[in-house]
Amino acid sequence: MQHINIENLFLIDIETVSGVEHFHLLNDEWKELWTEKILKSLPPDATAEEYYPKRAAILAEFAKVICISTGYFKKENNEWQLRIKSFYSEDERKVLENFITMLQQIHSRNTKWIFAGHNIKEFDIPFLSRRILVNNMAIPSCIDFQNMKPWETPVVDTLHLWRFGDYKHYTSLKLLSAALGVPSPKDDIDGSKVGEVFYTEKNLQRIATYCGKDVATVANVILRFKNLPPLREEQIIFIS
Repeated sequence: MQHINIENLFLIDIETVSGVEHFHLLNDEWKELWTEKILKSLPPDATAEEYYPKRAAILAEFAKVICISTGYFKKENNEWQLRIKSFYSEDERKVLENFITMLQQIHSRNTKWIFAGHNIKEFDIPFLSRRILVNNMAIPSCIDFQNMKPWETPVVDTLHLWRFGDYKHYTSLKLLSAALGVPSPKDDIDGSKVGEVFYTEKNLQRIATYCGKDVATVANVILRFKNLPPLREEQIIFIS
């Protein structure tokens, strides 16, 4: 981690929700597909319908991306700034198109970008790739890692950094930031509430704020791994 220039880091975090709000809104084919998908992991006291709101949002076949927050470091007046921009919409295709446009723009300026985030190797990047394909869009070459060896992929994953080679160990971003003494936003929303805020409150801005703050937390965790001081509030710039 020490050899990585933080100016080359491109931080991402995504928020996802189930494709439809309730199980009964699925057609018969998709109800059957859902039941087949989760049958082996279904708790003995739960039905496929009851399990839908708990799991659908994290399975790319049954979910959609509603927000992607991005961040990058830039030096201003001899100190680091983190600039965060979020793309969010009820229209998943619009979110993905805006994200891909940004990827193309930054890749044209710097081919050394390294994606950074928490659990992005196993969740965010594969999820985005699947949903891009579902939406009949071309997967950008800069995130198409299928033909790369694991050590060749340009990704810094704070979950993997914390594992130190122990692949059985999972730690949430919230727990990791607390363990490292990293400033973490105290919001009234967490990942389990995103679906409710989206479908019931219809408050995408609230979700985008939460997502963007997670990017800031990841940035500070990375700085902690590099033995650098955390960002102060005024060093974190949210771009509209």
